[in-house]
Amino acid sequence: MRLTNRSFSLWALLLAMILSPAALAAEDQVSVRAILVAASREAGPSDRALAPYESTLRRILRFESFAQLGTGRDRVDLPGKGSLNVGQGQSLQFEAEAAGQGRVRLQLEWQGDSRTFMRTGLVLRSGVPAVLGGPSRPDGSVYALIVIAD
Repeated sequence: MRLTNRSFSLWALLLAMILSPAALAAEDQVSVRAILVAASREAGPSDRALAPYESTLRRILRFESFAQLGTGRDRVDLPGKGSLNVGQGQSLQFEAEAAGQGRVRLQLEWQGDSRTFMRTGLVLRSGVPAVLGGPSRPDGSVYALIVIAD
């Protein structure tokens, strides 16, 4: 009988360790990635790094070619706040919270050139990109931002 009680105690201790807040912390985090893009009406090849997103970019932005200008990533606890630099002097600040069913609610502020380009809220499924259209660039193309939560 003692052996059974010891086995039960060991299993209970192991289960308590597995379900402890420290063990669950990894599941209560999100990684937010952002890719800064130049979208052009000029026909031509797009940046190979954007190949996984090109059809989405074309469908949403209706431009002809795309170039990656920069990228950034930050990992935060849920709920939490983070920021990342995406290149070209631009940054993305965000607040993240769990939205249920594997989704994350983000409040975003996209900034650059000493001004705010956009403030918006999104609910993202893990790994599914969102595309934000931004301001014009001096060369006639426009900025876009791909945002992905993992």
